[in-house]
This record gives sequence, C-alpha cells and structure tokens, in this order.
Amino acid sequence: MRYSIPRLVIAATQSGSGKTTIATGLLSALREQGIAVQSFKVGPDYIDPGYHTMASGRPAHNLDSWLVPEQVLPELFTRTMEGSDIAVIEGVMGLYDGGREGVSSTAAIAKLLKAPVVLVLDVKSMGASAAAIACGFRDYDPEVNLAGVILNRLGSATHEEMIRRAMKDAGIRVLGALRRDDSLKMPERHLGLVPVAENEGERQAIEAMGTAVAKSLDIEAILHLACLAPELEVNMPERKPQPRHCRIGIARDEAFSFYYTASLAILAHCGAELVPFSPLHDAELPEVDGLFIGGGFPEMFAAKLEANETMRRSIREAAEKGMPIYAECGGYMYLLQSLKDFAGREYAMCGALPGRAAMTEKLQMVGYVEAELLEDTVLGKAGTKLRGHEFHFSQDEAEGESPFRFKKLRTGECYEAGGSRKNVLGSYLHLHFAGCPEAAAHFVEACSAWAR
Repeated sequence: MRYSIPRLVIAATQSGSGKTTIATGLLSALREQGIAVQSFKVGPDYIDPGYHTMASGRPAHNLDSWLVPEQVLPELFTRTMEGSDIAVIEGVMGLYDGGREGVSSTAAIAKLLKAPVVLVLDVKSMGASAAAIACGFRDYDPEVNLAGVILNRLGSATHEEMIRRAMKDAGIRVLGALRRDDSLKMPERHLGLVPVAENEGERQAIEAMGTAVAKSLDIEAILHLACLAPELEVNMPERKPQPRHCRIGIARDEAFSFYYTASLAILAHCGAELVPFSPLHDAELPEVDGLFIGGGFPEMFAAKLEANETMRRSIREAAEKGMPIYAECGGYMYLLQSLKDFAGREYAMCGALPGRAAMTEKLQMVGYVEAELLEDTVLGKAGTKLRGHEFHFSQDEAEGESPFRFKKLRTGECYEAGGSRKNVLGSYLHLHFAGCPEAAAHFVEACSAWAR
C-alpha cells in the first residue's frame, strides 16, 4: 500500500553540532502548536529518545538498519506513525557516518524512507566556508535530498547575514538560524548525554529549547518541506496479537532505562503482560514469570543498588528457582556478583550469574556485532544468530562457559561473551526485537512455560 506521511530528517555534519538540541526543540515547538509529532532516532542510541519522548509527549522509536533489516524498517516506521501528523527523525553522528560501508547512517535511512534532510551546521568561527561545507554534503550523494540547512551557534546578526548570503549564492536554503546559547547545552558524561530520568531540570530545558527553536526556525517552511515528502510504498502484513499468557517484569528506574519502544511492544504482542519494577526503589519483585533487565547506568547507582538487599535477594532466588531472566549490558552487570565503580569501590550485586564487572576509564567497545548462541537459552536454540550492538566502558570477568560468540561488523574479530546459568542469560549485547522477533517469542514462551 501507499502511505502519505509528512516527514523530515534533522542531520548534522558531525556529532556535537547541536542536532539533538534542535530536534528536541522542534518536537517541543510543534507539540506546542497542537501538532501530533512522532519522533525517531537513527541508530542504536537510547538516551536521545528519552528527551524526544518528553518533548513530543509520545514514545520515541529507533531506526537502525543493522539491528532491524532494511525491508522491515518502512513497516516499523509506518505502523509507528498511526495517529501522528508528522515524523521528525534525528540523525546520528554526521550525515554519512555509520557502521561498515555506511550501514545505518543517517543518509541511508533518509534514502530508505525518501525523507528530505535538513542539515545542522555549527558555524562558530566560520564564514562563507559554511556554504562550501553544505555544498559538499549536498553533492556527496545526489540520492540524498538535502533540502536546507539550519545555522547554529551564530555570533551576531552580521555573522548570520554573511553566511546567509553565501548560502544564497550556493543555492542552499536556510531554514533557521540560532545564536550561541550555552544554557541550551545538554549535560553529558561517559556514554553521552545524561539520561532524561536523571536530569532534574529536563522539562524546563526542553521548554527553553522549544522557545528558541520556535523563535529562530522557519517552522512553516519546515512543515511544508515535510509535507512534500513522496508517498511510501510499504508492505503491511496483518499481525494479530497473541492472548496474554505470562507476566514479564521490566526493570525501569534511574539505573535501568535502556529499552527500545518497539522491543517492548513486540514482547506484549507475543503474549506478555509487561510489569515495571524498580531495582532501586522496590523491596522485592512483583508477581511475574520472567524478567527483562535492560541497560543503563548501574555504576552511577551502585551503592543504592547494593543497599537494596531485599531486591537483590529476590532476583537471586527467582534465578535459582529457574525463572527466565534476560539482561543486557547494565542489567547484565547487575546480575553478576559485584560491580566496581570508576573509583575502584566494589559493590555487591545480585549474584544471579557468576563473575564480576569493573568500570574502566577507557571505552571497551562500541559498534555493531553479530551474535551466535553457543547453547540453548531463553532467546533461542544453539546456533541462533542475532544482530546487536555494544557500547560500554566496563569489563566483565565472567566465570564458566560463554553463551555467545560475537563477531564485530567492522573488523570481523570474533570472541566469546556473556554469562548464563539455568534460565538466566546476560551479556553486553543490545538487541532490537523488531529485528529478531523469533527471539522475543522464544523468551515469552520460556516465561509462559515457567508460569505453567
């Protein structure tokens, strides 16, 4: 079927150019006008979508052509747009940056969804060279529809006029211009931005971004541009949800917040009732038949996690009884016996898996991987292959045989990873269940079987 969906991509020349601030501000400004705006983030990032969700009032989604096959992404995009007026898609890194051979780059996603691109340019200490850079990005790939630019971090009205003149001479449309304003800068730490759940002033900051964008961007022109996006031809097979037959606890609080919206929806579609709980604040597990503990920042809350001894015991006892438990990255660290923070202080964790984790000052791994299961697990049988990504500063000292073999997409390097015991499985792997719905179904079935 053919679908008419107003949409555009907010891209940049490189990370740190201000695209997240501008995309978040645009979401807030459009919502303020009564427009139902759905946001997307290119790539595997979890943190930016948290700001999107608060700005738009709708759960943000990720678009990643490694985690989710290209032929599935248009369907995921179209289904997600139901009930929305416009899609704002924030890019990742620079426009043409991605995995090996540009996999899941912003440009690749823009072409796949036939979406016009607005390029954010950090023009601090720059004049007419900004137009030369914009021309290079426009001409690098003629299949990318670079429809205009937003000038960011301007110093003065004279500075703006100089660059606007150069852009006009180059035939590039300027859709907005923002002055330097350090108050709009988002707080950062080792994995990027501080998650919205930990940023106490996030709502006021987002409102300030929305006000700045509404004042500095040509919103009417941006809306018109989005409406010019061509129709999408999308195959939309009928998907009937399964009846509820198990309850899966989802660890969700300041320490654990890394979940893809679509992944949770797929677990529910497979027949799971999702029950949120807090390893930080709840005394024990709710009545559930399985656990999904996602990533986050347990290293920033290690003392509080250790102090909640009743929750750690509750999880450990559930694991010993055979409850299916799946954990990713920070969740995996929480399931180990202990965690050392950046200062070298060691804290007791759940002990549901043998081994320890320790934070380091050096980034240990970032990138896409192909994972193969080396044994039967709650995600599938031995030999099952899954696509995921890693991003962590910690190292694990797992004990026993590893349940996974990872292969780095960029280099082809292979290594064994993760830990398992009984029905518990954890590793640094992040999965998107829209790319491996069979794994989600297998996990739900494992939880259902345990419930019976």
